[in-house]
Amino acid sequence: MSGAVLAVVRAGALTTVQDLGRPGYAHLGVPASGALDRPAHLLANRLVGNSPDAAGLETTVTGCAIRPSRPLVAAVTGAACPVRVDGRPAAWGAPVRVPAGAVLDVGAATCGIRSYVAFAGGLDLPPVLGSRAADLLSGLGPAPLVDGAELPLGRARFGPAGGCDVLPYGPLGAELVLPLVPGPRADWFAPGALRALARGRYTVSPASNRIGLRTLGPPVARVRHEELPSEGMVLGAVQVPPDGRPVVFLADHPTTGGYPVIGVVPSPAVAAAGQAAPGTPVRFAPTSA
Repeated sequence: MSGAVLAVVRAGALTTVQDLGRPGYAHLGVPASGALDRPAHLLANRLVGNSPDAAGLETTVTGCAIRPSRPLVAAVTGAACPVRVDGRPAAWGAPVRVPAGAVLDVGAATCGIRSYVAFAGGLDLPPVLGSRAADLLSGLGPAPLVDGAELPLGRARFGPAGGCDVLPYGPLGAELVLPLVPGPRADWFAPGALRALARGRYTVSPASNRIGLRTLGPPVARVRHEELPSEGMVLGAVQVPPDGRPVVFLADHPTTGGYPVIGVVPSPAVAAAGQAAPGTPVRFAPTSA
């Protein structure tokens, strides 16, 4: 640890510490967790010169505000939002210098719902199973931020990067199109269920969270109604609970489940699901691969 800290001035609705997660422990019932919008998290770290696995902050809807005890370089990516340093406008999607004692305010999201804040040197909290990510399902990792908390900063090793990448998904806030690879339990559903799913008019439910994106829309009809023994679940699995409304599993999803999975959203497409606000139209696009 460097001895420097971030003081939390405004925690926001839900701000958590995230990195690339703790994959490899599903057999112990531990989700991988990590940043929901992985490309945005990686970009923020690149902009401040961190390694890809450095820990930063993931905000939800209302942003957050922090005060560093030493000067640092920060970057905000993910959901578009106003960024201010001691009340003065600062850049989004680019390195920003924050003097010691100044307040970096990450404002409410204007497009998307989750912003990512990286700090040169990263957040130096104790890792749990090799990760500093907060897992809201298992409770592993640091607790969500609260006003007045302090987070230790690591030592910066490299200078900030120049330029800015383009995130690999379309405009946030528009229709969310999710490719869907059929299986492994597609045969538990009525013939034509995948076509019906593709034609269905779904929206993101307000009950969505880091565990899963829940949908509102027409139920998917099943032809088998017996109990399914719990089986392994992967990121992007589209599980259909008894109400028939599909749920797309996100980073904090359980490692096993007993409802049938009609298909899987490939991992690269899951990032956009993590940015979809309640009410966003959702369209599933079944594919053969």
